[in-house]
Amino acid sequence: MQTNYDAKLRDSTRDAIKAFQMNTINSSTSDLTNSKIRDIEAAANSFFTAVSTNFNLLGYNSENLKEYVPALVFTLYDGFYIYSPFENTLDEETKNKLDPDATYTNGEEVTGLKPYIYYSCRYVKGQIDVTITYSLDNYITIQGYGQNGKPINDAGYLLDDVYYSETTGEVTYRGINITAESKLTEYIGNRKYEYIKINGVKYYKDSDGTWFTLLNGKKNSGQGPFKNDNNDMAYRYYKEAYQFKQRLQSYGLTNLTSADAVGVEDVTDEDGNIIYSFVNGNYKIFDFNGIEEPDSNFNDHRLAVIRYVIESNLSVALANYNNYGTGSYEFSMPKLGEEDWGRILNNVSLISFLQGLSIGGKIYNGYSVVNNNKNEEVVTENAIYILENADDNNSSYHRVTHKGLTVNANSRGVFNIDMERKSLQDTATNQIYYFYPHKQLGCYTCYVLPTNVEDVSNIYQYLDDHADLAKVYYTALGRERYSMYKVYRNPEEHLNEFKQ
Repeated sequence: MQTNYDAKLRDSTRDAIKAFQMNTINSSTSDLTNSKIRDIEAAANSFFTAVSTNFNLLGYNSENLKEYVPALVFTLYDGFYIYSPFENTLDEETKNKLDPDATYTNGEEVTGLKPYIYYSCRYVKGQIDVTITYSLDNYITIQGYGQNGKPINDAGYLLDDVYYSETTGEVTYRGINITAESKLTEYIGNRKYEYIKINGVKYYKDSDGTWFTLLNGKKNSGQGPFKNDNNDMAYRYYKEAYQFKQRLQSYGLTNLTSADAVGVEDVTDEDGNIIYSFVNGNYKIFDFNGIEEPDSNFNDHRLAVIRYVIESNLSVALANYNNYGTGSYEFSMPKLGEEDWGRILNNVSLISFLQGLSIGGKIYNGYSVVNNNKNEEVVTENAIYILENADDNNSSYHRVTHKGLTVNANSRGVFNIDMERKSLQDTATNQIYYFYPHKQLGCYTCYVLPTNVEDVSNIYQYLDDHADLAKVYYTALGRERYSMYKVYRNPEEHLNEFKQ
């Protein structure tokens, strides 16, 4: 019965993360806070619907099952939401200002999303006092005071072995010259359009020279016009990473170590063994010796901070659930396995908990972790596909580690969600059409039966021996990461940089 419950919980969690994935892929505003909350709440509803369906034959319905779900955790790019019961503290005066027609009352117990929690850690060293927010890749945000008490409010990507020449404007990364690309194109229906992607939004150029976006499946005209002679997002990504590194050094932050972290404890596995020690390890965080590679000091520290923030806040949420539960079961934080943490720390995921159900002679205490590896939140190293020939719809797309993969002038790297089916609504008839932005098909031995891919643990070292492939891949990785929505940016100012 426990195995049966595990399977039902896993299926329900998978349904919820699939709903989140489908909503974000087909939404052009999914990276904005209000839309993100909407998509997550829809995913939570999908979870409870699936749970009630899967457990209905066992005598449980959706209402009484909620009493056994202490928390759902949605881990996102630079933080996470916890969906759980809490006490509404919205007083009458404030409620009347915000929503006079609201039906809830002050002090009422409700179930919903708690405030967003960032993957943040505070560091104090001499005059340096900063809070650094980490993400699922090598992007960080810094706020506080640097050496000599100078205020800092900065953000950027951390890269090693990247160079920018003030004289020539040349940018190289790991020995690869990064230049602007030719115009980007993709299909909407059966028609191909030029486009430029800025702050997570794609702007398409119509045949009459005007620009439009797809706003949740509907054409939204009156955009632009934009400078689109070439696409220099990748060039900007590496150039600005170089400049960010110089600023970090000027702030004095490159001397920070893990021992300078404040308010954190050692990270241990389910058996209590220390995995990462903040104080005793005393690791230099910004070592810039392959800083973006998976085994760098920075990545070890980043993952430890993210894990500690999730684990500590989740423990509190589960403990607090006992104040709202009506049963006699005492909810507690289970120890997640290392394989589960590996999935949580490397991509958007949903962690679900189900506790307190009777399964004969014992009480069920289970959890499930399911990843969402196709989303608008993060561009991971595995999220870049290589189009054999971007101009040939009959060609294939491959994993970058496809054995013997060769590239040419027409090869291009693309973001994995751009290979997914999308929808378009005809405003005249309200009929919905489905299309693929790229018409190439996936390589069978890469994706369906992955027998023709190299077993690679470090993609950066692998590409050091494949220069032509590296240029295509690094260009796509830089372009997509730079084009993603970033809270730190001023959206209007950033958009104006690309307007004519």
